[in-house]
Amino acid sequence: MELLYKILFYISGFIIVWAMVGYPISLKFIGKLLKDRRLNKDYNHQPTVSVMVVAHNEEKVILEKLNNIIELDYPRDKIEFLIASDNSTDKTNIIVKQFIKEHQNMNIRLYEVKARKGKTNAQNEAQKTVTTEYLVMTDANSIMDKNSVKELMASFTSDDIAYVSGRLSIVNHASSDVSNAEASYWDSDLATREIEGRIQSITAGNGALYACRTRDYYDFDPIQCHDSAMPPLYALQGKRAIANHDAIAYEKAGEVIEDEFGRKVRMNRIILKHILPDLRILNIFKYKWFSYFYFGHRTCRYLLWISHLLVFITNALLIQASLLYIITFAGQVLFYLLALVRVITKSNNKYLTLVYYYCVTILAQWVGVYNILTGKAKPFWEKAESTR
Repeated sequence: MELLYKILFYISGFIIVWAMVGYPISLKFIGKLLKDRRLNKDYNHQPTVSVMVVAHNEEKVILEKLNNIIELDYPRDKIEFLIASDNSTDKTNIIVKQFIKEHQNMNIRLYEVKARKGKTNAQNEAQKTVTTEYLVMTDANSIMDKNSVKELMASFTSDDIAYVSGRLSIVNHASSDVSNAEASYWDSDLATREIEGRIQSITAGNGALYACRTRDYYDFDPIQCHDSAMPPLYALQGKRAIANHDAIAYEKAGEVIEDEFGRKVRMNRIILKHILPDLRILNIFKYKWFSYFYFGHRTCRYLLWISHLLVFITNALLIQASLLYIITFAGQVLFYLLALVRVITKSNNKYLTLVYYYCVTILAQWVGVYNILTGKAKPFWEKAESTR
C-alpha cells in the first residue's frame, strides 16, 4: 500500500505544481524560443458585424451598455446591435425598447427569449436571427473600448482563425483585497493566453469580449459556456482560437468573497467534462502545441480539487516513512492555517489574501463537482451585485 500512496502523492503533487508554477514558467520559455510567431492584423478587414449583448434583469447597467456600444468606432453601415434578453422580468426590456425608439438612426434590435435557460441558450436562439458575417459577444456589465470591434475584426487574417478573444481589464482592482486578487490572477492568465494564441491556439476565452464567424457558430448545450467550450471545439477542427489584447473590455471583479466564490462555482458547473472534453486532445502528433497547452492550462487546473485532497491524505499516511513527508505535511497544514488566519483576522496582508483566494478557488471547484454529481448544476445563475 505504501507504494500506492507514494504514486498518488507524487502524481497529485506534480499536477498542483505543474498547474500553478511549472506550466506558466515553461510557456514563458517556449514563448521566447518562438518569439518570431506574432499576431498579425489587417485593419482593412471590416466585414459586417453583429454585437450581441445577453442580458437577464440588467436594469442597473443596460442603459450604460447601450450608450457604450453605439459609440464603438466601426462603420455604421456594417454593424448592428442585438440585445438578447434572457427572459428578463425587470425593466431591462422596457429600457432597451425606449433606447431603440430614441435612436432610430442606429441598427439596434431586441430579441426576447421566452424561457430562461441561461446565457448560452439565449446566444443560440438569437444567433439564428443574425445575417452578418461575424458575431461579437459581450456581457451587459462590460464596457467596451471604442476600438474593440475594429481590433477583433483585424485579427481574422486567415481562414483558420475561427475565434478571437479580447482582453478583460479589471477596473476595481484597488477596491478590495478580493478584487485585487482576481485582477492579479487575470494579469498572469492573460500573459499565458497571449503566448498560447501567438504560437497556436488558446485553451479558453472570456465572456466579456470575443468574436467568431457567424458560419462557425456552434449550438452548445446550454449548461456549457462559450469561454471554455469554443476554443477546444475549433482547435479540434484544425482551426485557431487566438487572443488580441488590444481589444479591451472593462469590468468589475467581485468585491466581496461571496460574489467571487459564486462566480467561480458557476464557472465550474461542468468542470468534470472539461478535464478532458475530447480524447483527441491527447494526440499531440495531430494537435501539436494545443495538446500541451490544454493539459497544462486546463486539465491540471481542473484537477486541483482532487489533487489537493489526495496529496494531503497520502502525505498523512506516509508521514512516518521519512523526514521529507513530515516537512511536506507540515507545509500543507501551515498553508491552510494561513487561509484560516485570513478568515478570522480579515487581514489585508497581500500574501495571506493570495493564499485565502487560492483556497476559495479550490473550494469552488469542490462545490462545482458536488453540484454536478447531485444534479444541481444549472445553466443560469444570479449575478454578482458587486460587479454591477
